[in-house]
Amino acid sequence: MKKIYFKTFGCRTNLYDSQVMMSSLKEYEITENEAEADAIVINSCTVTNGADSHVRSYISHVEKNGGAKIFLTGCGAHTKGEKLLTEKRVHGVFGQSEKQKIDFLLSQEKPFYDLGDLNHVDTTVVDDFVGKSRAFIKIQEGCNFRCSYCIIPFVRGDARSMDENLIVEQISRLALNGFGEFILTGTNVGSYGQDNKTSLAKLMKKISQIRGVRRIRVGSIEPIQITDEFKEILDEPWLERHLHIALQHTSPKMLKLMNRRNVYKQDRELFELLAQKGFAIGTDFITGHPAESQEIWEEAMRNAQELPLTHLHAFTYSKRDGTPSATMKPEINGAVAKQRLHEIEALIQKKNFDFRTAYHGELEVLIEGEKDGVYHGFDQHFNKILVQSHEDLIGNWINIQSYTVGEDGNYVKL
Repeated sequence: MKKIYFKTFGCRTNLYDSQVMMSSLKEYEITENEAEADAIVINSCTVTNGADSHVRSYISHVEKNGGAKIFLTGCGAHTKGEKLLTEKRVHGVFGQSEKQKIDFLLSQEKPFYDLGDLNHVDTTVVDDFVGKSRAFIKIQEGCNFRCSYCIIPFVRGDARSMDENLIVEQISRLALNGFGEFILTGTNVGSYGQDNKTSLAKLMKKISQIRGVRRIRVGSIEPIQITDEFKEILDEPWLERHLHIALQHTSPKMLKLMNRRNVYKQDRELFELLAQKGFAIGTDFITGHPAESQEIWEEAMRNAQELPLTHLHAFTYSKRDGTPSATMKPEINGAVAKQRLHEIEALIQKKNFDFRTAYHGELEVLIEGEKDGVYHGFDQHFNKILVQSHEDLIGNWINIQSYTVGEDGNYVKL
């Protein structure tokens, strides 16, 4: 059998989509050694210019190091696929809706371009995750928000939910196969159920009742999606004590320009409630969006200082052709945007250190991997734990009472 290697960029949704492709394969053998692959499938991200650059650099790396056929899928297929195919840098381009036809697509002798449609909903039931200790479960696809800077709705389509019975069946199978932690993911996870008269909170309650489910994490959600119904599950023991809630900015002026639906004053009230309940809180943040004046930036930093944040996924603004932000003025110098990025990263890094220092409870950790004799995983607050042990701990849950708080994580010696 020919061997195939999957290279996945970007979000957890892409990790799930790659697993769907692996589960659908019958004519190829999956390899985790890129060098021996006859074909390579690149599951791409296009959320920023940097994401596009990473994909192009990887294609150059493959071209330089071997003769494997390259196939491109993911969000970048919609924005860069046609150009890469014309340049003969990839053999085939296909959209997310086509991934279950992976055997057929890989068998095509002639170059092809098949984006499929943006209304597709997955029906594949994945019962394993190659090389993973945690299971990523895609519960929805697409987004109905139209933030002014974002291209994702144009490459993923409008929000649509996966069938609840399929989600439950999938998690039941994975739990039987030894998985205990499940990460619910999607393009806009909090919109789950809007199209089929249910909700994210109802789904999570059903999942929690499946035998073997130990911890449920939820991907990035919007502040307005933390509903009263969702607040009712905040004290459940199976819910991870970390929530990632997308703000993108903390200045009311900038939020309006970004066409965001959140309001800073309400965001602060929500975050304070979650902090009182012991949650670690992460967010997304964009620096250098057009019209982000020094005054706006200083206001944003004052507001960020007030918020009980512990984690951050921040990046500098990246112009995406066809979005409203692409024509906004004045543009912000890239060096200024990067400096602002470093400022807010340093602030939240200190807040995270303070959070870990102040916490004196037990840490519940799923060990995911090992490097140079040190095991690593994440605790219930989504903080990294590094463990020295003579025993093989990969895939094990461990409870830790005593540890040392370091700059980049907590350290343990067993």
